[in-house]
Amino acid sequence: MKFAVIVFPGSNCDNDMYYAIKEGLNEEVDKVWYTETSVSEYDAILLPGGFSYGDYLRSGAIARFAPVMESVMEEANKGKPVLGVCNGFQVLLEARLLPGAMQRNKDLKFICRPTELIVENNETGFTRNYEKGESVTIPVAHGDGNYYCDEKTLTDLQNNNQIVFTYRNDINGSVANIAGIVNEQGNVLGMMPHPERATSDLLGSQDGLKLFKSMLKHWRESYVLTP
Repeated sequence: MKFAVIVFPGSNCDNDMYYAIKEGLNEEVDKVWYTETSVSEYDAILLPGGFSYGDYLRSGAIARFAPVMESVMEEANKGKPVLGVCNGFQVLLEARLLPGAMQRNKDLKFICRPTELIVENNETGFTRNYEKGESVTIPVAHGDGNYYCDEKTLTDLQNNNQIVFTYRNDINGSVANIAGIVNEQGNVLGMMPHPERATSDLLGSQDGLKLFKSMLKHWRESYVLTP
């Protein structure tokens, strides 16, 4: 399986994401600069955290118009798996690949610590290695992580089983404690916690590695022919 890690000016978690794939999964992975115009050769696309374009205007708002994003959106619409983490989630929201928006954390402070999540949906290509209702520890690092959507959108997310992760405790004011959601097709996941920072015991948790292993398992079962 071949992964692309998209790098925007201001990305600072691209190396973490790169090594989560290279060393955690032992799969092929490339860093792809924001000026590229095609990611069609890749099997999965990863948008890492950071402060793309310095978070000017609004987090993710400028990165959404980077040259590479047109191809990212095309591949997402074809059903290719796309994962956006933290700032990557914000970019997916700005690109309207996922519904909702991000606001400043409720206490207006940057949060950086291990966080307990609940797996709400283990039937996606990103969560097959988890159990429904499983408690996992994955760190957060964000200032604009307060997920907001209107009541209709929240009802749609709930009815379509699009809420994938929730915070066990309210850490940032997010509607319904939402930490991660997928699109209706289930191939685009945005989440504020950083699974790439939870891929080994040395980092304090391997709970994030399950997400990447789920992606690999889903791809192999969907696209790799077996005898």
